[in-house]
Amino acid sequence: MSRPFTIRIDDGIAEMILEHPPVNAFDSAGWMAIAAEIDALGADDRVRVILIGAEGRGFCAGVDIKELAAHPGRIVEVNRGNYETFRAIHRNPRPVILALHGYVLGGGIGMAGAADILVASECARFGVPEIDRGAMGGGAHLQRLFPVQKVRYMYFTGDFIDAREAWRLGAVERVVAREELLPAAREIAAKIAAKSPAMVRLAKEALTGIEDGNLEDKYRWEQGFTLEAYTMGDSQESRDAFVAKRDAKFEGGE
Repeated sequence: MSRPFTIRIDDGIAEMILEHPPVNAFDSAGWMAIAAEIDALGADDRVRVILIGAEGRGFCAGVDIKELAAHPGRIVEVNRGNYETFRAIHRNPRPVILALHGYVLGGGIGMAGAADILVASECARFGVPEIDRGAMGGGAHLQRLFPVQKVRYMYFTGDFIDAREAWRLGAVERVVAREELLPAAREIAAKIAAKSPAMVRLAKEALTGIEDGNLEDKYRWEQGFTLEAYTMGDSQESRDAFVAKRDAKFEGGE
C-alpha cells in the first residue's frame, strides 16, 4: 500500500486526508505509515494544530479484514500499527481535530477516541463490530467517548449510533452537513492555531495527564484479548464469513 493519505500545511494547520477507497480500511503497513506521519507533524515547528479528515464513503472502517483472513499471523503487526496510530494522536503535543463522516468503525473509533476534538457530518455512524470480526479492541477509546453502559451495549450488540446521538452524549462538538464538515473543522483549527503554541502545548499535556488511567495501557490490555481470540476457531470463522459475505457458523461452547 502506498501512503494512504495526503498532507498539506497552511497557516499552522496540518491537514491529513485519508484516501484509501472505498472505506479507508488499512492494512498493517498503512497504519504504521499513518502513525509515523502524525508523529512527524507533531514534531514540525510549522504545525500548531493537526486536522484529520477523509475521502470516500467513510472516515475509517478499521483494519483490512481481508489481510487478516488470509494472514492471521499479521495480527501482531496490525495491533502495533493501531496502537502507534492511536498513541500518536492522543500523545501528540499538538491538538488533534477529526472531521468524521460515514463509517467510523474499529480503528476509526480508536482514532476518534484518541483525538481532542470531533466534528461530524450528519451521515457519520459510530460502531465497534469487533465481536462480529473475531477480535477485541476499541473499548478503551470508545469509553473515552461514551458512558460505560453505552459502550457495553454497542460492543455486545454491534449496533451503531449516529452523529446526533454522539453529540447528545458529549463526544462530538458539532454536527454539520457533509459539505460543511471540513470548513467547520478548519474554523475550529484556525481559532486554536491563533493562540500561543507554547501555552496550547502545555494545556494539552496537562489535560492528558489528569485523565483517569492511562489510555495506552488500557488499549494494550485489550490487545492481549485480541491475540487470545485469534487462537479460537470462532475468530477465524468470523473473518472468513465476512470475506465470503455469508453468515458465520459457530459450533457453540467456549
